[in-house]
Amino acid sequence: MIAAAAAMGGFLFGYDSAVINGAVDAIQQRFEVDSAVLGLTVASTLLGSVVGAAITGWLADRRGRISTMRIAGVLFAVSALGMALPFSIWDLTAWRVLSGVAIGIASVVAPTYIAEVSPAAYRGRLASMQQLAIVLGIAASQLVNFLLASLAGGSAHNMLGPIQAWQWMLAAELVPALVYLLVSLVIPESPRFLVRAGRADEARDVLSRVEGGGDRQVTRRISEIREALGSEKPARLRDLRGRFGLLPIVWIGMALSAFQQLVGINVIFYYSSSLWQSVGVPEEDSLLLSLFTSVINIVGTFVAILLVDRIGRRPLLLMGSAGMTVTLAATAFAFSHATVVGEEAQLSFGWGLVALTGASSFVLFYGLSWGVVVWVLLGEMFPLRFRAAAMGVATATQWLANWLVTVSFPSLRDWNLTGSYLIYAAFAAVSFVFVWKYVQETRGKTLEEMTG
Repeated sequence: MIAAAAAMGGFLFGYDSAVINGAVDAIQQRFEVDSAVLGLTVASTLLGSVVGAAITGWLADRRGRISTMRIAGVLFAVSALGMALPFSIWDLTAWRVLSGVAIGIASVVAPTYIAEVSPAAYRGRLASMQQLAIVLGIAASQLVNFLLASLAGGSAHNMLGPIQAWQWMLAAELVPALVYLLVSLVIPESPRFLVRAGRADEARDVLSRVEGGGDRQVTRRISEIREALGSEKPARLRDLRGRFGLLPIVWIGMALSAFQQLVGINVIFYYSSSLWQSVGVPEEDSLLLSLFTSVINIVGTFVAILLVDRIGRRPLLLMGSAGMTVTLAATAFAFSHATVVGEEAQLSFGWGLVALTGASSFVLFYGLSWGVVVWVLLGEMFPLRFRAAAMGVATATQWLANWLVTVSFPSLRDWNLTGSYLIYAAFAAVSFVFVWKYVQETRGKTLEEMTG
């Protein structure tokens, strides 16, 4: 229950990231902007996420994990209202940057916190709750988008009461933001932060609750945490310096984060409605397809939760990389058969089915591997003495890669949709080689055993 409460940040992360999917075309028409400006607005959240992720290590080590969650909750709530009532494309962009700061904070603090309160034997499954919450948030946003568009007559452009349907889509985020704030009031602080802050008695109480065991075992765990911390001072970015500018383990974490995004997964979650419309699918049907894709992602996440502590992190990553390479290539091949009728592209039923199967299979392979396992690894792979700082750097890298993919896709789509998907397939293939050569297994190890 503690892990599920913390993972509410992941739900907001997923909802906030994907809710724009149903509003993309409506926003473009409302403010009369071209593809480049539209891509900048959609991707602006990710620039805020880089900032949020970069400051979270510092913030979480000084203010604590729980206080940091509350800051994110407030930012989610305020930005939801701002995005729903914009005056222009530029203040909408500014509100999306602020929501991105909240996403960046939540994306770092939730997996860090969950890893720090979880017993080693169950840490993979509990840490997977962050990704499960993310995909549930994505699915919830697509369901809300579909229902609101249906209530408004089948289009996000239409009025629904005093404002357009797409504005309600963005405003609905206020509800989970308030829930997140409430649950942050009832969960305990991380025992590892409490030891660092000199609050050993409180840490002892938390460890007794979450790990069990007698006084002797809890005392031993407190000693292990103190030894692993190495210093009473919170870690800083300078602690990550190594032979190649940064320590090798930090480079590996950054690379995992980058590959998780460079395979193009968020093209599906941010633009799938627009993508399907670009090949002739009606708007309401495209929103339904986006919801279907989100359900596939949930299925993949449950598979990962079942397997991550049984077969390990590394095998799942390798399986996912291989599957994503094949399915992305198949999707690209299907899109190459689109025909232009007037000013619109269309896919035949057969090639449309291949494209849908390929895209859905890609999401399934991603969900059962990279979607879950990267968050698990980032929460546990770094030595405790600089975990929060390294987590911040790795997650900031993830958001930068996400921004690059998101801001470039509208222009890439206009250039060559098939070529875009072949680029993502190439990154998936390279990720297989990277995992094979550089990623080590962490299954069954305590956090204090992670030495870099």
